[in-house]
Amino acid sequence: MKVLWAPWRIEYIRSPKHDGCIFCDFPKENLDKERLILYRGKHAFVIMNNYPYNPGHVMVAPYRHVANWEELTDEELLEIMKLTQLMIKAIKRAMNPDGFNLGVNLGRVAGAGIDSHVHLHIVPRWNGDTNFMPVIADTKVIPESLQEAYDELKRAIEEVEREV
Repeated sequence: MKVLWAPWRIEYIRSPKHDGCIFCDFPKENLDKERLILYRGKHAFVIMNNYPYNPGHVMVAPYRHVANWEELTDEELLEIMKLTQLMIKAIKRAMNPDGFNLGVNLGRVAGAGIDSHVHLHIVPRWNGDTNFMPVIADTKVIPESLQEAYDELKRAIEEVEREV
């Protein structure tokens, strides 16, 4: 048997799980670094995925608790798209991916882990990032800690904003 050593996972295993809506509760706590909130806009914000598909996997969500994409206001829609654009630029600068997956999972059947609050996923992709581990071993290797990725992306966002 092969063992994938991941000692950082014990913190998650032992920690209490969040009961409420992370997209509503985390921004109110004002613990951005601890909650992995990278950017705050007026109507929406950017938060890192705590269970990423790849390093740099972030989500853009409105502050308002809304389950249906069609219920978003024009202001929310525009800011979600503008923040998506900002994050693509920042992730390119920080991580140099070869491409991106952008996606919205509407409803549990569509794959939404949190189906009561809409959010858009931004997943950077690299040539060769799908290898034998997920296919044969049903294991995904994330080579960078969330805090390292957070710091790297935070710096890149600031750099991109200075250029505008």
